[in-house]
Amino acid sequence: MTLLEAIKDRHSIRAYKDQPLADDVVKVLEEQIAFLNKEGDLHMQLILNEPKAFKGPIAKYGMFRNANNYIVVAGKKADDLDERVGYYGEHLVLLAQTLGLNTCWVGLSYSKVPGTYVLDEGEKIACYIAIGYGDKPGIEHKIKTVEQVSNASDITPSWFRRGVEAALLAPTAVNQQKFWFEYVGMKDNRHKVLAKRGFSIVGYTQMDLGIAKYHFELGAGKENFDWV
Repeated sequence: MTLLEAIKDRHSIRAYKDQPLADDVVKVLEEQIAFLNKEGDLHMQLILNEPKAFKGPIAKYGMFRNANNYIVVAGKKADDLDERVGYYGEHLVLLAQTLGLNTCWVGLSYSKVPGTYVLDEGEKIACYIAIGYGDKPGIEHKIKTVEQVSNASDITPSWFRRGVEAALLAPTAVNQQKFWFEYVGMKDNRHKVLAKRGFSIVGYTQMDLGIAKYHFELGAGKENFDWV
């Protein structure tokens, strides 16, 4: 499965099989986590065979089942932390999909289990990502149109529309899709694209934007443009 295929195949899954992750899959995930932590200045950690995080008084509202494996997504406090969390965390989500796994971004409905993760000075946990073998396929959700989230038109490049279409398949908090992509034009012989988040009382729009930007890059081809 390619990453573009993973974008179309991925759905949020909350119920998992009571099955540990295969050793070779764990190896690939841990290697990629180490790389992305360095690339994105984050402190993501894979936690295995730990059943308590999604069974506490807060976690029960998420209605998870057999969510015994997860990624703790943490990093140093910064204005752009949530966007980096979304961008690099989605790298892992789509990689997991290509490895035959399923995932779910979790912003609130989890419990922090002492001794399962490490935080360095100045770091905080931004979210968890549940990961495992889904008990059943996920379901598609209604999404906005390309025109509702971008200035795509007959005169914008075809790759720009493909990028927006990929972004529309990105997971966002309560499926809010509060982002906007704008084709700005050419500068210094390079196409320029602006991405920004909208307002939401739910929150998580900065994290959502990071996720959507990674999807956009995969759909549009990162070599075709520069972010403004």
